[in-house]
Amino acid sequence: MARLIAPLRTRLVVAVFTFIALWGYALSITRYSIPEEMEEGSFVANLATDLGLDVRSLEERNAKLDVINSKNYLDINKDTGELIIREKIDRESICMTKTTSCFMKMDVILSNPVRIFNIELEIMDINDNAPVFRRRTMHLDISEATPPGERFSLTNAVDADVGANSIKTYYLSESKYFNIDIQTGSDGSKYVDLVLSGNLDREEHSLHNLILTAVDGGVPPRSGTASIIINVLDINDNAPLFSQPVFAVNVSENAVAGTVVMTLNATDLDEGTNAELIYSYTLYTSEKTQELFSLDPNSGEIKVKGVIDYEESQSFEMHIQAQDRGANPLSGHCKVMVFITDMNDNYPEVTIKSVKRALSEDVSVGTLIAVVSVSDRDSGVNGEVELTLNQQEILPFLLNKSSEGYFELLVSKPLDREIISKYDITLRVTDKGQPPLSENETITLEILDVNDNAPTFPQSFYTIHVVENNPPGALLTSLSAFDPDLSENQYLVYFIMEKEIVNTSMSMLFSINPENGDLYALKTFDYERERNFLFHIEARDSGVPPLSSNVTVHIIILDQNDNKPLIVSPWRAQGSVVEEVIPRSTDKGHLIAKVIAIDADSEQNARVTYQLLQVSDSTLFSLDQYNGEIRTTRMFSYRDPRQQRLVIVAKDNGEPALSATVTIKISTVEHAMPFSETTELPLEYDVFTDLNLYLVIGLGAVSFLLLITILVIIVLKCQKPKPKAIKIPPANRNSVISRNSVISQRSSTIADSTLISSDAYWYSLFLAETRKGKVVVRQPIIPKGAGYFVSSIPRSIGPSETTDSRASTLEYSK
Repeated sequence: MARLIAPLRTRLVVAVFTFIALWGYALSITRYSIPEEMEEGSFVANLATDLGLDVRSLEERNAKLDVINSKNYLDINKDTGELIIREKIDRESICMTKTTSCFMKMDVILSNPVRIFNIELEIMDINDNAPVFRRRTMHLDISEATPPGERFSLTNAVDADVGANSIKTYYLSESKYFNIDIQTGSDGSKYVDLVLSGNLDREEHSLHNLILTAVDGGVPPRSGTASIIINVLDINDNAPLFSQPVFAVNVSENAVAGTVVMTLNATDLDEGTNAELIYSYTLYTSEKTQELFSLDPNSGEIKVKGVIDYEESQSFEMHIQAQDRGANPLSGHCKVMVFITDMNDNYPEVTIKSVKRALSEDVSVGTLIAVVSVSDRDSGVNGEVELTLNQQEILPFLLNKSSEGYFELLVSKPLDREIISKYDITLRVTDKGQPPLSENETITLEILDVNDNAPTFPQSFYTIHVVENNPPGALLTSLSAFDPDLSENQYLVYFIMEKEIVNTSMSMLFSINPENGDLYALKTFDYERERNFLFHIEARDSGVPPLSSNVTVHIIILDQNDNKPLIVSPWRAQGSVVEEVIPRSTDKGHLIAKVIAIDADSEQNARVTYQLLQVSDSTLFSLDQYNGEIRTTRMFSYRDPRQQRLVIVAKDNGEPALSATVTIKISTVEHAMPFSETTELPLEYDVFTDLNLYLVIGLGAVSFLLLITILVIIVLKCQKPKPKAIKIPPANRNSVISRNSVISQRSSTIADSTLISSDAYWYSLFLAETRKGKVVVRQPIIPKGAGYFVSSIPRSIGPSETTDSRASTLEYSK
């Protein structure tokens, strides 16, 4: 039979769990129902599923179960998310009062972030308790003169179970003299009286033994029995009497157990055993009263047995009988009224009647925030309370008593949302009892924003570096201002403050995203033409009225290696080969030619080095990588071909490096060649635009000194007599031919100069020559209007028959 009942009970529990869980979810409180006395480790519910939680998060978030006002009978399996029985639950030990419903309230608490779920667990009663009589044996002394129909009170049975499992009926063993009358009280409890149904004959039956059985309504039903022993006595014609029918006594609440309330003293005019009295409660005394107070049957002393609470009941009524010990006992009755004196054992309460959860930060002083009331269940001084604000911090609020028990919470100082955006206002109510008790209530007040703060940039000046040749529309930077206000008051719009540079509006050069402050370039910048820009950007919020601030932006254009070197010496037509003629008797270290290249870029991008890309005989020629000088490394032999071909590459130091090449064809002859005419072009000077005044003065002074020097040399040359033709010995012929060859094929002296213009204009490369008493220059192919930067790096080289030179780099600038 037990095996058949167990599955049915399991299905019933699951169905009840499902219903209660769904009902609790709708009320935002998760409810479950389980029967009492479930085994340890039994499954109650899957909290992870019902609460919508990830099982892994239970361990990570340190899930724990907090049972309210009860022992912790349950536990959470963090591996499965199941709520399980930790210890058997006895419903009767949890719910002392005989109520139909019995709930355990608990909280499931999660950390990181903190979250609390409310759980209510209903403990369903099972028929696990049999009815029990307070007295297993009841003795009744009944006089044989007692007429039929007389009723006798019997001790009732009690059943810890409730509802259908509580006591349903009583049965009395078979007797022709007695039967029972079952009555139902207002609380549903069953009372039983023993009724005399026939005349007693002590001589025939002096003692009657009856069995009273109490049966509950459980399935299967449980029962309890008590023996009723009836002793038939002789007639006793005097009943006990109390000094007064009603007694009144005061008792302090929370009086300790054993405290004497009063002692009753009844008298009986009979003698002997008929005068000996027994005190007891009658049926009209509630079970609650009998649980709180004990009555000594012999002395009539009433003592405190349970915990007395004034707020639960202010008075108790006891119906007490005094029964003599005569053969036919008689009884007397009285009523005892016990009045409870209040003690300060209840905390005062704060009730919020109306409240504003949000206020604008510009509200005036005196604005009403909330109306609260205070109360205390105690009486007298214990019920008098006072309300204050939490004194741990200074708050811009005050309390104003509007009427008895009512207070107004007002603004006492100006508010500023940017300093404090939310207040947790703690109201503290304290009574005047001894010792005083207090309670707190917190009001959360949110401060609403108004537009009282202008936008601010992290810094007042921004320097932005932009590499030239940027694509149009390139993002330069993002300028973000901060506004501590909220919503529309915090929404910022960015724009460029108009400024013209050389008749060009700044908005034609740059653009800013009005929403996020992203700054874009609208054109491609050229370092050789534009070096920097200075303008202002304004950020304006969307409040009413709007507030704004601005910031200065300095754009600096950085150079990029976008110009390849331009070879200006030796000059040649576009795509042609430079031809040089030298005698075969040239010595080692002889200067054949000097390659000079210029680069319009700046710094490392304009630093030019030279390399031999192709050479007919690598053992015959050397190239200085810094100044571009081509020299012989040995003398020509009869095996060397008469024509040599060199390809020289001029490469800058940029990333990636750019280069230009020149091809030089060297022809060797046995004798010195006549002077070749040099293309003479007048030196054109470009006018420096926006030239620094000091640079103009310095350049003029250098030019003046150079002119004076040339004039002095010309005058000295003219004063010397013409030399006669002298036959040169073969031993010295090579040196003369070498010197004349150099003069005829190249510019004899290269003036290395370092000229740098802030406007990127350089007029040309000077080649000083004294032929014909005038300054001439080999004309390079240079775009008209172009400017140049020239930088010189001093460098020592090997022995030379002509001149010591410095490595030069010329930079072309657009």
